Amino acid sequence: MAEISATSFPSSSSSSALLFRSSHNGSSKCQNVACPRTTSQFQELSVRRSQLVGNAVVTGHASPSRTSCKKNQAIRAVLSSDGTPLATDSKEAGLRGKLKKVVLAYSGGLDTSVIVPWLKENYGCEVVCFTADVGQGVQELDGLERKAKASGASQLVVKDLTEEFVKDYIFPCLRAGAIYERKYLLGTSMARPVIAKAMVDVAAEVGADAVAHGCTGKGNDQVRFELTFFSLNPELQVVAPWREWDIQGREDAIEYAKKHNVPITATKKSIYSRDRNLWHISHEGDILEDPANEPKKDMYMLTVDPEDAPDQPEYIEIGIVSGLPVALNGKPLSPAALLTELNTIGGKHGIGRIDMVENRLVGMKSRGVYETPGGTILFAAVQELESLTLDRESIQVKDSLALKYTEMVYAGRWFDPLRESINAFMEKITEKTTGSVSLKLYKGSVSVTGRQSPNSLYRQDISSFEGSEIYNQADAAGFIRLYGLPMRVRAMLEKGI
Repeated sequence: MAEISATSFPSSSSSSALLFRSSHNGSSKCQNVACPRTTSQFQELSVRRSQLVGNAVVTGHASPSRTSCKKNQAIRAVLSSDGTPLATDSKEAGLRGKLKKVVLAYSGGLDTSVIVPWLKENYGCEVVCFTADVGQGVQELDGLERKAKASGASQLVVKDLTEEFVKDYIFPCLRAGAIYERKYLLGTSMARPVIAKAMVDVAAEVGADAVAHGCTGKGNDQVRFELTFFSLNPELQVVAPWREWDIQGREDAIEYAKKHNVPITATKKSIYSRDRNLWHISHEGDILEDPANEPKKDMYMLTVDPEDAPDQPEYIEIGIVSGLPVALNGKPLSPAALLTELNTIGGKHGIGRIDMVENRLVGMKSRGVYETPGGTILFAAVQELESLTLDRESIQVKDSLALKYTEMVYAGRWFDPLRESINAFMEKITEKTTGSVSLKLYKGSVSVTGRQSPNSLYRQDISSFEGSEIYNQADAAGFIRLYGLPMRVRAMLEKGI
């Protein structure tokens, strides 16, 4: 990564100091270069990737004489590989109004690609594309800068949020036992708040007055993004093109892209809407819109068909501390590394395929197919260990609160004080859930083969059918009479006794 820092001299000075800091193989080099102090002259300076290592991060400190900017405001931008100067703000309003700079949640897919020229045309603004790396795979990040620039964006900012995503979003949901409508492990729901939070941060860094997303007006994600924006910076304007433009569907979007020379990969013949991160991948659209249709075999991307999985089972052990997984087969791993390993293992055995019709937040039903190999394994392990460490009422209360917790995460209320309060309860109730769980993976199934914990409430000397000094079987008679007293009294009333 190469960093360029430009510091303005007093207004009487005719030049600025330009500091190049290039990092390569752990070493750093710095040098000062005299350059013109005006913004236009600075942008004309050619910075080539061949001269630096990696992408360039530009940090500029505003001159005190520029009252229109906040003092010492930092601006970060990823330059294109050929060092093309960044576009300046347009002073003309667009068809729908005027915004200065918009940070767009950008994936490089069809929807967000056509949004770039649409924003410039309709709001006369500079568009800063933002991409969050949440473990969707290198193949989905390759070429994004070129595509963003080709679509008309001035910058592409990429942030690696993978560890934060797993540690601060996925694992709390795992500990809470958050499963939506008995099946869905919230892969997309958990990713939206971490992405939206990063967008708010980037908007502050680049001086944007608005944010935008490519969520449709029929889906849940529009709510998840915007509730996060509202919670973290209510002053930001939000643009949701799918609720404004005349494009009615993905085929219209393809035509719009062709008309504006936007590079895309989607076609009218085969259209799947996918969302991928380190936790899962979802598939929607095309033949899946009819819930009677069986998914095609070649649609799946993370898991093999269980019929084609190995004929021999694989045994693994998950180490858990205070309700959170920390190790695989005795080897400590970071949250993201652990999940990555389990995705590979689970995918090989066809683990974690879910086909469901769910109730969307906006009121309609939708059909989706999900692949969550590593997550399915972790849920099985964590919930099984709780059977040793939690008593009956604790499990019942935890499960009842998990329903509300799940509902809030699904609805995008991650930063709601109620979710944070339930999360604090989950952290407290599972503080003794430490131990390990052994699992057998075989042709799409996950079976528990063993569990152990130093905090286990299971006592073999009590549970055994053999005699016990602690548990006297004769005591059960009095317990049953007292426990069944309400039912006995009701029956006596009905029979006139």
